Amino acid sequence: MTDRLVTHLETRLEAYLADLASLASIDSGSYDKPGVDAVQTWLGQRLAALGCTIQRLPHDRFGDTLIARIAGSGSGRVLLLGHADTVYPPGTGAARPLRQEGDRLLGPGTCDMKAGLLSGIYALEALLATGSTGFGHLTMLVVPDEEIGERHTIDLLRSEGAAHDIVLTLEAARENGDIVTARKAVAWYCISATGKAAHAGVEPEKGASATVALAHVIVGAAALNGVRPGVTLNIAPIEGGRAPNIVADSAQARVDLRAWTNADLQAAAAALRALLATSPVAGVTISMTLEPGSDCPAMERTAGVARLEHLAGVLAHELGFEVHGAATGGASDISFACQGGTPGLDGLGPVGGLDHSPDEYILRSSIVPRAALLARLIERGASA
Repeated sequence: MTDRLVTHLETRLEAYLADLASLASIDSGSYDKPGVDAVQTWLGQRLAALGCTIQRLPHDRFGDTLIARIAGSGSGRVLLLGHADTVYPPGTGAARPLRQEGDRLLGPGTCDMKAGLLSGIYALEALLATGSTGFGHLTMLVVPDEEIGERHTIDLLRSEGAAHDIVLTLEAARENGDIVTARKAVAWYCISATGKAAHAGVEPEKGASATVALAHVIVGAAALNGVRPGVTLNIAPIEGGRAPNIVADSAQARVDLRAWTNADLQAAAAALRALLATSPVAGVTISMTLEPGSDCPAMERTAGVARLEHLAGVLAHELGFEVHGAATGGASDISFACQGGTPGLDGLGPVGGLDHSPDEYILRSSIVPRAALLARLIERGASA
């Protein structure tokens, strides 16, 4: 590779690795406000040194949100998206410092997603160092609450996404090197059945079994899998009753519902509600509620996303490697940022895998080429 961005990034690889070791050593679980704030401070200082204006949005319970902005010479508006929180408890950083095994760099939060955050910084540094400032306005938004259901940054994700021309998410690329071009919509529901208790041996006829009613509902719900292409329902956990000799007066089941499009998710949810309209057991009432904070829109593969995917493939080829788009059922913050129609790509950090485990890793050999690809997308993605 002779690309000037690659050349610059190669000279900075050892510094990147030292920075990754520093970031991985900071415990930043979602509920560890001091740790998340420490990551945001570290990132903010580095971005300020590159000429970014820094905004911190404080929170009294969770970590602060970081927003860094810098202007280029072009007109396109680019949003880089990441999160500072991890899933690991305090002490993990000291117990498992960054280490290398072959091409793998292992450490807490390396893949999800401290390496990606670093790639955003180093890509910007490379653009500035080589005079490649064809972007118009670049924003890097780092939220503190991606790993949990208690969200307070969703409205910000939506508004920042709508204010930009493209969204580039710094999560790691898939283990096979794919970037992500589509994500399913998801919603969690709780189905509750309320019946009437009675002695199961003496007078069972006076009861109305919530568990039996729920069992019928579960079978019907499972049949909705594939009601539209890609629609899935997973039903778990299931709870009900108090004892074998009591006709169950209550039962609950949780449902994970996913679909490739928002319209299909709504249609599947409507079909599920219709299934509950008539109770299969006399005397039992059934209800369904959406679990607060559980729903996430789809990242749909629009024409704009397809354009970005094609550009990423062309740019990667110019840099000496191949990249392909992939669809996944997992949710991500890019879905909120792109909800208003802004196109985006996910998985633009280094190649990695085994998130949330002691073996979480990124590939050292992927750091430079993937950061170069990210830099090129920042420069050209909003105007292509």
